[in-house]
Amino acid sequence: MVNTSARLLQLLALLSARQSWTCAELAAQLRITERTVRRDIARLRELGYGIESEMGPWGGYRLGPGTGIPPLILDEGEALAVAVGLRAAAFSGVSGSDQAALSALLKLRQVLPARIADRLGELDAAFTHTAFPDDGRISPALLLGLATACRRGERARLTYRDGGGTTSTRRVDPYRLIYTGRRWYLLAYDVTRQDWRTFRTDRIVDADATGQAGALPDPPDPARMVGTGIASRPYPMRVSIRLAVPADEARRLVPPTVGVHRPDGADATIVDIGGPDADGLARYLLSLGRPLRILHPEEVRQAFLARARQLLEDNQAP
Repeated sequence: MVNTSARLLQLLALLSARQSWTCAELAAQLRITERTVRRDIARLRELGYGIESEMGPWGGYRLGPGTGIPPLILDEGEALAVAVGLRAAAFSGVSGSDQAALSALLKLRQVLPARIADRLGELDAAFTHTAFPDDGRISPALLLGLATACRRGERARLTYRDGGGTTSTRRVDPYRLIYTGRRWYLLAYDVTRQDWRTFRTDRIVDADATGQAGALPDPPDPARMVGTGIASRPYPMRVSIRLAVPADEARRLVPPTVGVHRPDGADATIVDIGGPDADGLARYLLSLGRPLRILHPEEVRQAFLARARQLLEDNQAP
């Protein structure tokens, strides 16, 4: 028999997983009676969770805004992880997150044990962040709204501005949010185009939930699709190389956000890479430090050979 506390946590997890549940569905999921479900809902409301009821034969329960923030109980490892996360949030590219994160971090550090606060201080001294580009900032409310739509499987209406500055309205079924280390992307099924698309979140002007359930036919791998989209964007020049390593190792050498990979047998991989010019691509290929064969174009091959010869000359014995 699951104890009451564990059952309440399971009930909260179910209510967070989708927009609405009937009492019978919750009872079946938790393997308890509907009377127990109603009693547990009442307990959660007493704890400050805003659980709303929908009347009628098809009504049920959904998780809404509460009257306050319920208490959290964290062990030392969890508290340190939250503190590190809050510090990093100030540099995540989410507009306005710096002040909110630092305020929350200050409150948390006031109640941390001294040994945990000291460890966090050591991390503070070691961390350095580069400035985030202004055009990559997004609002926390927008990011949270998109994450909620992904979790609930709810269709959304996006106002989206493309790279050329053209604004359009898109009906999408959000699936996943992906952070590449520099930008946030939304992977969603575009209802109008009947295909999967990635959207830069800093180009999403507005996002509204429609209340409709989304459809996610054959979802692709989110990280791979975003990486391929970034690597395939237009460049002044592209090079195709053959690395004598399996695809998994090739992806470690050349990240999916840099090159598009395709296996060439069991022990080799063809990689297409974009860059600013032939010399820039030659420099990058030399930095890989692995045997490779340049398939095309000839300009990159010649630039690569010129740099290799220069390296040999510079390192010849006097």
